[in-house]
Amino acid sequence: MARSAPTVPYKPKPGEIPTNPGVYRFRDRDGRVLYVGKAKNLRARLSNYFAPLHTLHERTRRMVTTAASVEWTVVATDVDSLQLEYQWIKEFDPPFNVRYKDDKSYPFMAITLADEAPRVIVTRNRRIPGAKYFGPYPKVWAVHDTIDLMIKVFPIRTCSDSSYKKAMATGRPCFPGQIGRCGGPCSMKVTIEEHRAIVDDFIAFMSGGDQRFTRELTARMRAASAAMDYEAAAVYRDRLQSIDAVLNRSALVLAADTDADLFGIAEDELAATVQHFVIRGGRVRGVRATTIEKELDITGGELVDQVLQRTYGNAAGADIPKQVLVPAMPDDAADLEEWLRGRRGKAVTIQVAQRGRKADLMRTATLNAQQALMLHKTRRTSDYVARSQALTDLQEALDLSEAPLRIECFDVSHLSGTNVVASMVVFEDGLPRKDQYRSFGVAETTDDTDSLYQVLTRRLAYLDRPEENEPEAAPDPTADGEVVTERRRPRFAYRPQLLVVDGGQPQVEAAARALRDAGHEEIALCGIAKRLEEVWLPGEEYPVILPRTSEALYLLQRLRDEAHRFAITHQRKRRRRDIQSVLAEVPGLGDARIKALLRHFGSVSALKKATPEEIAELPGIGPKLAAAIHTHLAEPALADAP
Repeated sequence: MARSAPTVPYKPKPGEIPTNPGVYRFRDRDGRVLYVGKAKNLRARLSNYFAPLHTLHERTRRMVTTAASVEWTVVATDVDSLQLEYQWIKEFDPPFNVRYKDDKSYPFMAITLADEAPRVIVTRNRRIPGAKYFGPYPKVWAVHDTIDLMIKVFPIRTCSDSSYKKAMATGRPCFPGQIGRCGGPCSMKVTIEEHRAIVDDFIAFMSGGDQRFTRELTARMRAASAAMDYEAAAVYRDRLQSIDAVLNRSALVLAADTDADLFGIAEDELAATVQHFVIRGGRVRGVRATTIEKELDITGGELVDQVLQRTYGNAAGADIPKQVLVPAMPDDAADLEEWLRGRRGKAVTIQVAQRGRKADLMRTATLNAQQALMLHKTRRTSDYVARSQALTDLQEALDLSEAPLRIECFDVSHLSGTNVVASMVVFEDGLPRKDQYRSFGVAETTDDTDSLYQVLTRRLAYLDRPEENEPEAAPDPTADGEVVTERRRPRFAYRPQLLVVDGGQPQVEAAARALRDAGHEEIALCGIAKRLEEVWLPGEEYPVILPRTSEALYLLQRLRDEAHRFAITHQRKRRRRDIQSVLAEVPGLGDARIKALLRHFGSVSALKKATPEEIAELPGIGPKLAAAIHTHLAEPALADAP
């Protein structure tokens, strides 16, 4: 009788899990909530977690084996499950759910609506009771400049609470009011009710109602001018100029009636960054940045789902726009729209920006997110404490006798099996040593593992060369004659404590064979597989799973990505050099024209596909030379050249 594949002991019995929509929680032995999720069909979703352990994603397997129980709550609708999932994630902060690190470094403009006479301030505190926020802004001075321009059009209070109370008690205007910097009731120019109306106009303008105020001020200026009240007309003119100055700081990116939130997302296996563009009246009114650390492997749609829940879970109805633009549509988009409509009180649509100006803006947001992700990874690597922790964690995870102060990482790159190259990058004390990077050409190979074996064999051979390892004899300054010193090229100058290869079990075994054949099994070895971020050791059946927030995993990922980048860069240089040498064989085609050709067509493949007529369109290349170029590139011996 066949024995069933192993699974966790707390797996519910068949039929116990309902088929209703609901929210589930995994708990450990101490009762701590490890993971919270929602499902339209609880039985179908939870059955995925209780499949045989060897079929699960490595990180999912770690979660279900860490847990000791699972429980679920049935709800009436899918929208209710959205709300309950959000509440539980906020309440329990489960370690296996995505973890957010909001960018709190940017300043905001806030209007303190809970005050008797609301004032406008610059703050980083997002918890002022009853306050209305705009931003964030990239710099503090940018907020102050905007406020300076805005109070010329909408003169609202800017003074402190103590100055306001003193002015109202004594009947003497506050100091900002005396110099024209405060337009509140403390200036003795308006009543509390009149000031509240100006505050409402201030908020309406900042929320996207700029066209209405522009039209009204223009009409008043013309009316005053027609009535020969030139002083009043000059005041309206100055206010219009201030409005224009504010609007020029925020270019019109979409149609003037567009109110939308746009989310650009960049992610890798460990983290994601989100750039949230707040668009009101067609203009970008603020940008919010968020960093997310992922523990379990989730799809792009699931990540968008989590981001939207996080963004709008506590948002007021006025803060939710009528349109949400995302890079990938979540599976439960209809339920999310219904949930948002319930919070906003009006219809909300979720769309993927696919074409036109919205797609252009999405590309801009995504580019910003990619740069933020790169900066996030770089900051972690460059931090001394993080680097020290990474090396210590690596030593413990890989069971090394000492911290790997010198690590070399190898990657193999090819173009459809041709033009095979490999790279070696070096990190010392957790930082790249670019002067010691090396690249290798692989003339003949059968596959990636064979290429890796060849490259490591060549690299390890240098460890046995006496002139590379023995210290150079210092010259005797007291000896007769001329003292001559020689500078040697520091080829593979130091022995690594750890070799890292880009790949999983097959690549690690090939590298281990190279170490054995070279007689250097004392050097530690591991591989990092890109898709799952698993760390493989030679001779092991299962990989080492480092926590997603581990500094060691970030260091390994940085090593692997740097080796891949360096290999691709070297391969592109070789391909460019190869095609330039091929084109140089065409009579009458010099370096300047070769560079102009490649720059004009953008790629070698585009140049090969071009007709003689299209090549002849380039200045300086006539029909005869164009025909010669086309014929030369189309020759069978060159058609398959890299």
